[in-house]
Amino acid sequence: MSEPPFALKGIDHVVLRVRALAPAIAFYRDVLGCRIERDRPELGLTQLRAGRSLIDLVSIEGPLGSMPPAARSTGPNLDHFCLVLAPFRAAQLSAWLGAHAVAPGEVLPRYGAEGEGGSMYIEDPDGNRIELKGPLGRGRRRAPGRRRARTRAGSRS
Repeated sequence: MSEPPFALKGIDHVVLRVRALAPAIAFYRDVLGCRIERDRPELGLTQLRAGRSLIDLVSIEGPLGSMPPAARSTGPNLDHFCLVLAPFRAAQLSAWLGAHAVAPGEVLPRYGAEGEGGSMYIEDPDGNRIELKGPLGRGRRRAPGRRRARTRAGSRS
C-alpha cells in the first residue's frame, strides 16, 4: 500500500450536539477550563478552545443541530473523546470534579496517542463520555512512531 499524499497533523475539532448550550458551555468552560473561541448564536453554535483543538457545541434546537443526521446513521457513533491534562493529579482532579457535581471515574492506566498514562472517564451534562488523561508517565513506553523531544543541545531525550 502506498503512502497518502498528505500528512495527518491531528484532530482539528469535535462537534457535540447538546440539548442546551448554557449548561454545556458552563461545563466545558468552568469545569474543564476551555475558553470560548467563537460564538455563532444565529447557528446555535459555540466553539471552545481545547489546547490546539476546538470543541464545537451545537444546540439541537438551532439551525445546525436540527439538521437530520446522515442517512446511514442509526444512532450515536462516538464512544468517547479524550482530553490530555497536565498535570494529572488524580486526587486533586477528583476533588475539583466533585466540587462541580461531576462524578469522577476510576483512575486506571490506559494507552493513548502518547503512550500509557493515568486516566479517568467523566460525563458532560448531555451524557457524552470524556476521558481525562495524564501525559506520558516517567519510565513509560512512548507510542510507536512518536519522536522523542529534542533538548536544547539538540540531543534526543
